[in-house]
Amino acid sequence: MAKVKIEIDGQKLSVLERTTILKAAQDAEINIPTLCHRPDLTPEGLCRVCVVEVEGAPRLVASCHTPVTNGMVIHTRTPKVLATRKVVIELLLAGHTGPCVTDECAGDCELHHLAADLEVGLPRFQVKKRRAYPVEKISPYVQRDMGRCILCRRCIRACAQIVKKDVFAMAYRGFDSKVVVDCDVPLDKEVCKDCGICIDHCPTSALTQPKEGVC
Repeated sequence: MAKVKIEIDGQKLSVLERTTILKAAQDAEINIPTLCHRPDLTPEGLCRVCVVEVEGAPRLVASCHTPVTNGMVIHTRTPKVLATRKVVIELLLAGHTGPCVTDECAGDCELHHLAADLEVGLPRFQVKKRRAYPVEKISPYVQRDMGRCILCRRCIRACAQIVKKDVFAMAYRGFDSKVVVDCDVPLDKEVCKDCGICIDHCPTSALTQPKEGVC
């Protein structure tokens, strides 16, 4: 595979073609924050936290799934990029029913950490919050608290792509969107046990091991 020459934040690089901007930046030890992305999952560019500015492009692009091209000049921390990331995090927090900042489990929440890193305070936006759901404790393997879910779909992709089980799916629309099992039934399936891949990939502790007193 041929190599292309690019520039990221003033650093000139030679990388393999079809490499994503995110991977090229990570290899050069340039940090670009991510939320819906995980290196072991197919990138989908859902959350837009990883946006960067590419000279000549009409809009910001998601670095997790945008491949490099020869001569590309990329900026990862321009005022426009940082402002956009902050707004994305604010909107996620505003529509999120989890308590986050005051939550004793916030230490495990990637959304909480991103908000702190980007210095995002309480959301300015008044948006309709998604419906609250009771904590689901039926499964002896996975406890589900959909009030903490930010619809990143990492659990869906991990289950489908890594363990090939397709236990989870997206259902409904808009503010009623929800990660569901079958036709929105509790997670009590023989196929879902002793795995924990969805727990490992959940960024907000919406999915946890059902141990009393443990986040």
